[in-house]
Amino acid sequence: MSIRATNQADVIPLRPLPAVAPALPREPLWRDLVGEVLRRERQAQGRTLKDVAEAARISMPYLSEVERGLKEASSEVLAAAAQALGLNLADILALAGERLVSLTAARSRSMGAADGRRSVRSTGPAGSAGPAGSVGAMRPSGPMGGVLLAA
Repeated sequence: MSIRATNQADVIPLRPLPAVAPALPREPLWRDLVGEVLRRERQAQGRTLKDVAEAARISMPYLSEVERGLKEASSEVLAAAAQALGLNLADILALAGERLVSLTAARSRSMGAADGRRSVRSTGPAGSAGPAGSVGAMRPSGPMGGVLLAA
């Protein structure tokens, strides 16, 4: 008899296995957020994908993939798409940042609810707590209009 055969055994659990926690929404990806912003802005203007792609000098299939979050666009491509929509790169990034903050807050609330914990409160300057019971994202001030980008 081999060592492998002697180490095999049937395991009978003494207690039932714990229930699997419900799956939490996945962390949003930057490319998904930027694509969502580009598509929303294009559709709000009533423009076609072909029209914006031609104005931005981007291939239509590539712009479609960027909008669907399948491709990670370079800053040059994003700036060209933004300009074709009458926006600038900062506008696209700010809108995507706002969406990220709202999705992250919602995800934090669902994570807290899933395990019985409270959501994390934001803090004000120098770590001081915000108003009692406030839940939400801290809005830093600065040249980006309240969006904090970190690498």
